[in-house]
Amino acid sequence: MKRNWQIFWHIVFWVSIISIFMLLASSNKISTEELSVIFIGFGAINIGLFYLNYLYLIPKFLNKKKYKLYALSLFAAIIIFGFGKYGLALIYKPYILREDGKPVAFGNYFVHTVISSTFFLFLSTALKFGVDWFLNERVQGDLENQRLSAELAFLKSQINPHFLFNSLNSIYSLAYQKSDTTPEAILKLSEIMRYMLYESNDNKVDLEKELLYLQNYIDLQKIRFGNKAFVDFKITGEVGSQKIVPLLLIAFIENAFKHGVANDASAPIRLRINLDGTKLHFFMENKKHTLNKDNEGGIGLNNVKRRLDLLYPGKYTLTIQDKPDTYTCELSLVL
Repeated sequence: MKRNWQIFWHIVFWVSIISIFMLLASSNKISTEELSVIFIGFGAINIGLFYLNYLYLIPKFLNKKKYKLYALSLFAAIIIFGFGKYGLALIYKPYILREDGKPVAFGNYFVHTVISSTFFLFLSTALKFGVDWFLNERVQGDLENQRLSAELAFLKSQINPHFLFNSLNSIYSLAYQKSDTTPEAILKLSEIMRYMLYESNDNKVDLEKELLYLQNYIDLQKIRFGNKAFVDFKITGEVGSQKIVPLLLIAFIENAFKHGVANDASAPIRLRINLDGTKLHFFMENKKHTLNKDNEGGIGLNNVKRRLDLLYPGKYTLTIQDKPDTYTCELSLVL
């Protein structure tokens, strides 16, 4: 397919060049016979010189930085093709080697052939460099996209183990306490994992499903705290057909439960999500648990920051305030 496109653009290029020369020739009232000789005979020689440079000399010498050999090759090509043109001119001497009824000297004619050959060599070099630059940019773009895709896949692969690790800790705590809510917590975790495994594989998911996933996580945490977790969670604005990158907001909520105080009715975890068309504003505030110092924390937030950089470049602002007693974060995002 790529080769077909290259052939197509080469055809477009030559049709354009020939059309320009024919337009110039017609304005000079050149005869039909002379036009035939110029565009068939000399055109074939010039095109041959063009592709000799484009397909052989540039890849063999110039691309390998053999500049002296490349210059010598160009000089030899100009001389050889110049004599070829002169030989053709001798065959059609009445049309080519006469000007205003007078014969054209070899030297004068050869200078013209050198100029025209140099022009086509310049065109082939410019086109070759232009095509190579375009292909290189596309290859670099593909490699960059592959790198970003691989990095995103790695970041997403961290989410499930990180979430599962925290959730299993919570359920372990319930089982250790022989809580009657342990089966309910396992069922809730099963629903959450089903979403994470089967519905979050797309680049973006329905915002409504993602918000339901957040609510399920909060419910799971409430079960863990024996329904003594206090969360003030409100969603304002219209939830419609908006899409969002999956598993993006969960890290903030996870950290609120892991590092914050959730069982203080006077200082509940405050979560606000405001929607205005394609604009989402997320706000979270929680009281800090001063005795909870997790030296292995930070995976979730570092992960989400990196995903925001990759997936929403220039479309988000994130403000985090880590105060002695409270922790707040605000995320404004264009979906």
